[in-house]
Amino acid sequence: MAQQEAMVRQKFFSGRTAMVLLLLVGIGASGQLVAQTNMVAATIGSNQFKTVQEAINATPQNASPTNPCVIHVKPGVYKELIHVQHEKRYVHLIGEEAEKTVLTYDLNAKLLGVDGKPIGTFRTPSTVIDADDFTVENITFENSAGPVGQALAIRVDGDRVVFRNCRFLGWQDTILVNRGRQYFENCYVAGHVDFIFGGATAFFENCHIHCLSNGYVSAASTPEEHPFGFVFSNCKITGESPGVRTYLGRPWRAFSSVTYLNTEMSSVVTNVGWNNWKDPTREKTSRYAEFNSSGPGANPQARVPWARQLTKGEAEAVTMPKVLGGADGWNPKTDK
Repeated sequence: MAQQEAMVRQKFFSGRTAMVLLLLVGIGASGQLVAQTNMVAATIGSNQFKTVQEAINATPQNASPTNPCVIHVKPGVYKELIHVQHEKRYVHLIGEEAEKTVLTYDLNAKLLGVDGKPIGTFRTPSTVIDADDFTVENITFENSAGPVGQALAIRVDGDRVVFRNCRFLGWQDTILVNRGRQYFENCYVAGHVDFIFGGATAFFENCHIHCLSNGYVSAASTPEEHPFGFVFSNCKITGESPGVRTYLGRPWRAFSSVTYLNTEMSSVVTNVGWNNWKDPTREKTSRYAEFNSSGPGANPQARVPWARQLTKGEAEAVTMPKVLGGADGWNPKTDK
């Protein structure tokens, strides 16, 4: 399956970029290969690497928490399929300004693969992050296919992955956080159907969720044994136009877990708030909750009876360290 997916992604890889990356590696005092932080973007033809992918491929294997490998991506539109391999740990991908630094591609689930059949949802991501301990700042991840069905901007399978000041642009299925733990801080996410979905544990803090058309913000597939799925804390939800209506979530799998804390909700959010995906049995197992929602879309009395309004004490227990800590005590605020 992995080989076939690689063939599909290779078939559709024809994008060119207006930038190139220069990767510099030096030797430390101990004789060990040391990753330098002065990787920069330059004009085409000036240096060895012409794509973000080539720079990622060339990162050294000895990066560590105290000695991360940093790739600085200058402003530009990088049209390419990107795959961050599992062994690329402790890499930081840093842009200067998210609005002007865009990683994009345009696959969608209906495109035909090498076997003549539609490639399907899970082969559409513009960017795939398989690595643990990967950090991104000031970058836009985009799938530019438009409203044509499932078309992922990004898929994340790595654990302890951090996004700060990033943008995620798509329509249906913009972000797939498939497994592991992820932290999103001060990010912007746009879409309209299930545009934040998957089985990971993800904490969204001070993020802007923008609904482009009628649909569903989230479609979690949280495993039953995981206490948390998606948590939105101090976020805001807006709509592209006054007529747009969205649900806060619907359960992709039976034990879907989504919580909104102190979130500002515009009138885009429907009064009932949640949808059972046409399966009443999901109402018995889904774990949906809110606390202190505000704005026209906050209607606790009108919400579906199978979603909870948390008490202050319950809400105070849903902290970022508790949600993301796991067995290793990970805290993205301190583990940089």
